[in-house]
Formats: sequence, structure tokens, C-alpha cells
Amino acid sequence: MPASEDEITVRRDDDESRYEVRVGETLAGFTEFSVDARGRYRYPHTEVDPAFRGRGLAQIVVGEAMADSARRGETVVPLCPVVVRYLQDNEVPGLDIHWPSRVSAP
Repeated sequence: MPASEDEITVRRDDDESRYEVRVGETLAGFTEFSVDARGRYRYPHTEVDPAFRGRGLAQIVVGEAMADSARRGETVVPLCPVVVRYLQDNEVPGLDIHWPSRVSAP
């Protein structure tokens, strides 16, 4: 069944190395990741299409990405300011975070 126009969904796209947030069938934003030499998941960038800003979609996609990373047992390296802020403001049970030296942990 197709998504409704207002339904918000998040999915991981390993081919694009990102988590995507969609509103209905439309890609509204994403948070990118890459895997470093130690197997840690680095999150350098989050973006939301200007047409979809103001709906909290960046927080939704980052929140689901962090929760999924915790479920998968991944170590996260927050580099994107949106990801850093999310992790400073929200606890993600079971998430292993490696704070870079240029980012202050909460």
C-alpha cells in the first residue's frame, strides 16, 4: 500500500550510505554516514529539503539513525552539528558514542 501524503518514514540506504526521511513518497532529507578504518560510523552531514523544513524531520531521521545504530551494535562518531546536538539532548539506550576531540560530550 502506498504511503499517504503526510506519512513520515525513515529507512537506511546502504548503497547511498545514509538514512533517508520521506514524506509520503518524497525524499525530504537524509543523514549521511561513512565507516572509518576502525569500523565506526561517522555522521558528517544532515540535510533537509527547504520545502520540508520546520517539521522536525532532521531530528526524526537522526533519531532513527541513532536508534538503529544502537540496535546494530555500531559505534557512532558524531561530526554533523545536528547529530551532535541530538546526542547531547537525547539519550539513546545502548548506543556506543565516540566523541571526537573537537566536540564536547554532554
